[in-house]
Formats: sequence, C-alpha cells, structure tokens
Amino acid sequence: MDNHTGLLIIVEKRDSIDYTFIETNIEGAFDLDKRIEVLAHNLINYSTHLEANEKILIEVFDDGLELGKALVRETYKAGAIPFLTVKMQELQRELVLGAQKEQMQLIADYEAMRMREMDAYIAVRGSNNVSELSDVPQDRMKLYQMYWLKPVHGDIRVPCTKWCILRYPNSAMAQLANMSTEKFTDYFFAVCNLDYRKLNEAMTPLKTLMEKTDTVQIKGPGTDIKFSIKNMPAIKCSGECNIPDGELYTAPVKDSVNGTITYNTPAVYQGVTFTNISLIFKNGKIIKATAADKNVELNKILDTDAGARYIGEFSFGLNPYITFPMKDTLFDEKISGSLHFTPGCAYDDADNTNRSSVHWDLVLVQTEEHGGGEIYFDGKLIRKNGLFVPDELQCLNPENLK
Repeated sequence: MDNHTGLLIIVEKRDSIDYTFIETNIEGAFDLDKRIEVLAHNLINYSTHLEANEKILIEVFDDGLELGKALVRETYKAGAIPFLTVKMQELQRELVLGAQKEQMQLIADYEAMRMREMDAYIAVRGSNNVSELSDVPQDRMKLYQMYWLKPVHGDIRVPCTKWCILRYPNSAMAQLANMSTEKFTDYFFAVCNLDYRKLNEAMTPLKTLMEKTDTVQIKGPGTDIKFSIKNMPAIKCSGECNIPDGELYTAPVKDSVNGTITYNTPAVYQGVTFTNISLIFKNGKIIKATAADKNVELNKILDTDAGARYIGEFSFGLNPYITFPMKDTLFDEKISGSLHFTPGCAYDDADNTNRSSVHWDLVLVQTEEHGGGEIYFDGKLIRKNGLFVPDELQCLNPENLK
C-alpha cells in the first residue's frame, strides 16, 4: 500500500480475488457509513466466503447495530440467508448468575440445534464493559463454559462453520486503548482493512520454516523456555476467522515444554484483568503460576480441567498496524513483534491432542520498547526484538507489510 492510507475492498470471484484500494486521509474525511459498508462487504465476501443459499448466523453483542445491519444487507446481496441474534452482556450476566447446569444444557441444546444448520457465523462483539462478568463466581463461569459455550461454539461453530469474530469501535474500546473515540474509530478501520492478501503471501516462508523446525527457544526478560513443534502444521491467519487478523500459529508437542515464560501484556479472562503472569513448565505441564496480586484467581483458571495446565497454541503476532496492547485479545494477540503461548485447548488443524474448556491467549511483546527478546529455531536466531532476522523472513517486518 506504499505510504497511502485508505480502505481495501476485497471482491472474491470464482477463481480469483480482486483487491480495490480506496484512498483517503483516514482522519475522518472518509464517511463512517462507507467504512462500515466496506468492512461488511469484506466479512461476507472474503472472511466467510458466503455463497448463494448458504445460511449465516450474525450475533451482535452490545454495540454494533450499524455493522449488523450492513452485514444483513451484504448477506442478501450474496443471495444467502441471514439469521440474527442480539445479546447484551448485562443480561447475560444476570442469566449466568442464577442458571443451573440443567438450564445451561437446555439453552445449549437450543443454540446447538440452530448452529448445526448454519454454514457461516459472524460475531460483532461491541462490549460496553469488558469487566461485566468479573464478579460472576468461578463455579458459575465454569458451568457456563463447559455446558453452554463449549457445546455450541467449541464443538460445532469452530469446526463446522465458516466463522469470523470481530469487535466494534465504541467509547469503551477507545478507553481501553487510551484514545479518543474518534481516533480509535479511525485506528479500528485502518487495522481491520489491512491488505490481507499481501500478508498471506508474506507468511509463506515462515510457515514453511516452522513446519521444518523441531526445537523452539524463546528468551527475554523473565523468559527462557524450550519446546518442540516437530511435525506440527503451521496455520496462516490472514483475514478469515478473526478481524483484525495477522498471526501464524502451531502447537507445541504437548509434553515438550520446559522452562519459564513471563508475559508483559495485561490479559482479561472472564472480566478479570491479570498482569505480570509468569508460568513455569516441566514436561509440558504448568507447575507454578503467578500473576501480580491474582495468584489465587490465576490458579483457579488453570485448575479448570487437566488440559488447562498444558499449552494448546504457539503463535506469532504479525499485524503491522497493531503496535500496543489494549486488553482486548483480538487485537493484542496480533501485535507486531509479539507471540502468544496459550494454556488450554489445541485447535483441530494444529492438534497436539490437548483438550480443555480453557483457551487463553497470553501475549508476550518482544519489541525493543517492551523489553526485547529472541526466538530461536533449532538454535538459529529467527527474531530479535520483534524483527525477523533471516533474509527470507524480513518480508514480515512491519515496514514491508504496510
């Protein structure tokens, strides 16, 4: 995209994808409604590849009305069939606070029946308060995860539909990013309309290298950890399942992880914010876990089930426009120069056999301003202070992706 700013419209044809770049000054001169229409077009035609007569469930949480309407319109333009759910986190909190196991199973049965009929799924999560569920007791949240979320989303939506999850810019998200609402809205659309075709192509050399690698070592402040990714596939994420996107993930061999990792990015889980999380591993298992003043809460999460103390994902963050954490996983896990090392369930397409109702993307940023660090593949330096070192991987450095 050179040094221009603007929006990328992605048009998928039968045997090709066209990319049309609309130039604008990104300072608000471009009409907000148009930016929403562009994003909706990309979500329907590229992210979910929606085809005529396919059924899509669109779920809007809290904010996101305008994008929800645009998605419905784009679905009809594609000749497909939209289904719609609108949820509010405040109401969800009240429901979970009093719900029993049998009630959650019944709700899950209802939602699972509908999800099985869907070809695609888009969730617009415009949360008004990321801490809305923070005071829901752990036993309630565990029931909610195990008997409602997992049967619907973990067992059906993720493996069986073309799905995409994204946020919606509002004042709550702007506050998390320490930005004005106007500036954050501009930032949101710039990040979400990255040239994902260019990113996808740039990922190929790293994917190839990862699939040839045995031992990975990560070093940095409070971090020295080794593990194997031998014979594990590496999966590109370039604008389909998440918006914003930009990561390349695999999974460690389940029992191969040894050493310590200390994360430098705040992490929100079930409405609670954790900082300075440090995990010590022995033969794959987390044997000690600390987190500033929330050690008890952290270990309760890791004791959810047996798989929660093993790692299900190792991933590189690669989005050149995302450069700082804002306590939102969909953004933070894509930070350029970052990695995430995820306690909990592995994905089916990079499966190390670990199973859990937990999948918690904890982020370590290794850029120089965040303390730096190195990643080695089979003893060779691959990335230093967030920048790739080998010639064939420098196409993934931020200046080459913008």
